[in-house]
Amino acid sequence: MIFDCNGRQLDLRRPRVMGILNVTPDSFSDGGRFLRREDAVRQALAMEAAGAALVDVGGESTRPGAPEVGLDEELARVIPVIEALQEVLEVPISVDTSKPEVMREAVAAGAGMINDVNALRAEGAIEAAAELGVPVCLMHMQGTPRTMQRSPAYDDVVAEVKAFFEARMAACEAAGIPRERLLLDPGFGFGKTLEHNLALLRHLDAFTALDRPLLVGISRKSMLGAITGRETDERLAAGLAAAVLAVERGARLVRVHDVAATVDALKVTMAVMEGEET
Repeated sequence: MIFDCNGRQLDLRRPRVMGILNVTPDSFSDGGRFLRREDAVRQALAMEAAGAALVDVGGESTRPGAPEVGLDEELARVIPVIEALQEVLEVPISVDTSKPEVMREAVAAGAGMINDVNALRAEGAIEAAAELGVPVCLMHMQGTPRTMQRSPAYDDVVAEVKAFFEARMAACEAAGIPRERLLLDPGFGFGKTLEHNLALLRHLDAFTALDRPLLVGISRKSMLGAITGRETDERLAAGLAAAVLAVERGARLVRVHDVAATVDALKVTMAVMEGEET
């Protein structure tokens, strides 16, 4: 549960918060806000001060229907920011990408984790991750960001996501990535209906049998809007409820936009849960 992230430590013996830093013009919640490097650095420092254990930098939106971003453009967005953050942050930096070239450049610039919505299925990605030696988060997605929400279908979403994880972990081990370097993300909103998302959250503890830390990202997502009727920037309360439910069911890393509020919510959650264990 303690990961070496390119020389920086991520301790997941208790649940932690990952701060989202999108350096994109079109991400669903904060697109365009942190395109300038100084704005991105200021936001990352604020998230670290608020209690984030990890800052996740992404240069390509993966919202439903988002257009693809070329390699050169993604590199131009994320590498200068990672280089700048490496100089000022104490917590590890994660890179949110599916491209092996971006993985290599990002780790060289100081990133200490790969967060891949495609679970290292792109050509050359699994080989790059094996060579780089940093932790990797494998996320489940049915389809691609361009197509995933058209008609997602499962016979048993929990069982199928679990089987996907087992297959990807086996592929990683065969490529030279030990299980001890892996985290798992069920991919809320990535090729799932509201009913699928609720089933995954309801039965999140089914994945603890895989014995790898679970990352959960529900912050501000459309499933919360579908339940509450709230717009994207009005979903904080719903996101906190989802984060608490996820941690109660075994999540070890919660990926959020609203770091300070989530850190406080998890402090209360853990005070209660740890009291139950003693």
